[in-house]
Amino acid sequence: MTKKAKATVRSKFKRVLVKLSGESLGGENGAGICPQEVHSIAKQIAEIRNLGVEIVIVIGGGNIFRGYQGSKQGIERATGDYMGMLATVINSLALQDALEKNGVETRVQTAISVSQVAEPFIRRKAVRHLEQGRVVIFGAGTGNPYFSTDTAAALRANEIGAEVILKATKVDGIYDSDPMKNPDAKLYKTIHYSEALQKRLKVMDSTAFSLCMDNEMPIIVFNIFKPHNLKKVIIGQKVGTLVSS
Repeated sequence: MTKKAKATVRSKFKRVLVKLSGESLGGENGAGICPQEVHSIAKQIAEIRNLGVEIVIVIGGGNIFRGYQGSKQGIERATGDYMGMLATVINSLALQDALEKNGVETRVQTAISVSQVAEPFIRRKAVRHLEQGRVVIFGAGTGNPYFSTDTAAALRANEIGAEVILKATKVDGIYDSDPMKNPDAKLYKTIHYSEALQKRLKVMDSTAFSLCMDNEMPIIVFNIFKPHNLKKVIIGQKVGTLVSS
């Protein structure tokens, strides 16, 4: 029975990009780094790695610093964005530590040079890591100010040949209105790129979303805070919202 059960649990995908917000590492208030939350996410990633999935991760830095918000408080925008990039590197190192404590060999690659703590982003090297069974975390966004980590996720997913972007959130998927404010908000199971644009649903920022749409990169938006949800997405269960062509 056990062997039969194991045989039926197969991944729908070979290579995926998981997009994590910085707030997902911050626990209930979404600020700073909560070790318990980081380890919880690491366990979910280890769970799908054990299915043989090749995994790359892009993490935001909003739990520490957002360049856009800093600019509103008087910090020059480009400087604020570089500060935000460094925040994503901090998050990347925290997740790397948690993953390796869960037995998952991990490499951090960054779009800006911090050679004493991480490798520079080199596409061919990242792909080689994946082929050798390592998880790769991409830090520092695209390395350019004025671009979000959503854009970095869309760019890297296409560069390394991911089959899908898994956008981890704190809600169950994409709704027609804010489910935190409207208890009657409708959850979409599937939605077309053009429909999401027409209805102005905030899946990703416009640059990232256009990049996905132009390259027909599917996006699955799901709740990372529900136990085993990442695995459910990977094995093809109807979790979250699929955005595709």
